[in-house]
Amino acid sequence: MAALFVVFNRASGRGDTDGFAPAVQAACAAAGRDCHLLPVQRPGQLAEVAREAVRQARAAGGIVVAAGGDGTLNGVAQAVLGSGCRFGVLPRGTFNYFARTHGIPQDLDGALRVLLTEAARPVRVGRLNGRVFLVNASLGLYPQLLEDREAWKQQFGRSRLVALVAGIRTVLQGHRSLRLTVERAGQQRQLRTLTLFVGNNALQMEQVGLPQAPAIDAGRLAGVALQPVGRWTLLALLARGAFGQLGEADQVQHFAFDRLTVKGRSFGARRIKVATDGEVFWLPLPLQFDVAPEPLALIRPAGLAPERQEARA
Repeated sequence: MAALFVVFNRASGRGDTDGFAPAVQAACAAAGRDCHLLPVQRPGQLAEVAREAVRQARAAGGIVVAAGGDGTLNGVAQAVLGSGCRFGVLPRGTFNYFARTHGIPQDLDGALRVLLTEAARPVRVGRLNGRVFLVNASLGLYPQLLEDREAWKQQFGRSRLVALVAGIRTVLQGHRSLRLTVERAGQQRQLRTLTLFVGNNALQMEQVGLPQAPAIDAGRLAGVALQPVGRWTLLALLARGAFGQLGEADQVQHFAFDRLTVKGRSFGARRIKVATDGEVFWLPLPLQFDVAPEPLALIRPAGLAPERQEARA
């Protein structure tokens, strides 16, 4: 019967047009649970509100809940990790990969039912230079794709179709490759790639057809590197991913790891553009990807998510 401290992002694309706040309060009241809504009123305020939610939850023995897309969940998880608080999710994004891979329904009623009835279970998360990522982190082409996608969403609305069209447009523009030095398990190698993608979401791996989902289930991270190719080949690879066949492409390298260090080899920049869970920013080199030593205590159903069961069938 722990109290819920819900970080609700009013600054997100969906706002509160669907009556989210009253619905959450009504469900909690019906279950006899205290509910405290902590709205994020403007961009840039998320980290501050998340820290306040953690402070209040720790004092009350409560649960911190993130309501929003994967970017909002990331920001709240950053504050929750290591705090000793349990973590709940009410997904409100476009793709909601984190919720889906852990069996949390995308509809509000279903997500509330899980939040109010299920127990906390440990979930491993990734880190990039100490910053949490729940779904993926990347550099190269993928952060640019995310930036372009966000611009299209601002103009045409948030939908998976808009995201797909924006991705095709970005791919057709052409991009320079990165020359990197990567180190894992004590060994260094040179890597030339259009994008380096690090996944922490088994469902996402399964959907695009990459064989690293079992490694993620075992608490590791999945690295994916795309060899330099022309824009039409790149577009064909995008189609392969859409049909769950990316792992069959010769131009795609994939591997599992616990810790990966990335240094720039052919450019003199001291920092590089990266993305974590859909949010794009700059980080200093070298980059350090690893698995956080402490898991999140996520409120989720037991067992394999139904969507993942269907993907394996």
